[in-house]
Amino acid sequence: MIRVLVVDDDFMVARLHSSVVAKQPGFELVAVVNNGTAALAAAQSHRPDLILLDVYLPDITGLEVLGRLRAQGHPVDVIVISAARDVQSLRTAMRGGVFQYLVKPFAIGDLRDRLEEYAAHRRRVGSIDEVGQAEADQLFRGSAARAAPLPKGISATTVALVTTALRAAGDEGLSATECGEQAGLSRSSARRYLEHLVEVGEAEVRHRYGSAGRPERRYRATQPTPQP
Repeated sequence: MIRVLVVDDDFMVARLHSSVVAKQPGFELVAVVNNGTAALAAAQSHRPDLILLDVYLPDITGLEVLGRLRAQGHPVDVIVISAARDVQSLRTAMRGGVFQYLVKPFAIGDLRDRLEEYAAHRRRVGSIDEVGQAEADQLFRGSAARAAPLPKGISATTVALVTTALRAAGDEGLSATECGEQAGLSRSSARRYLEHLVEVGEAEVRHRYGSAGRPERRYRATQPTPQP
């Protein structure tokens, strides 16, 4: 059984996530807490395999909880579940080795999918003694491993950063310059990734005409994350 700790300051949200975990085959709910201090204590006492971790907590942030767990050498896996849409939060989560980053609000089926992906990941890791490059790529790319191979020069990590920035912008979208500033990329790199997202159908481009000169190309996610 995969032992799960749920951390969320919203009682109803925590209850919903706990219900999903409890009904998911192969998963066991070990505790539910609503702040960062309690999360650290529960991680120490219950030794869960997985934490569903909110970012906005009343005492310390979920990202600080993540940092302290890593500093302590705690081996727990983490799925961040949060309304935090800024690129810096995503970067911090990535550096902390989170398995997935799920942006609120979302369909409850998305959480079930992430739990299934995590269970499949653990099975893959547990079934091999030695890895080649193909196996390493599959393990580190997680659910992205099921997608078509990325073009040369396109990084899955940077795709995630650009996609997050694009979805956070909503219908207004972003220019390549704006996207580059938010994702920490040059304008040319940002445009390359934005055009890749257009090609795979995850973004669309529109032209905004000013008073003079060439129209500005603005990109937006084809399915932007709903605002709360």
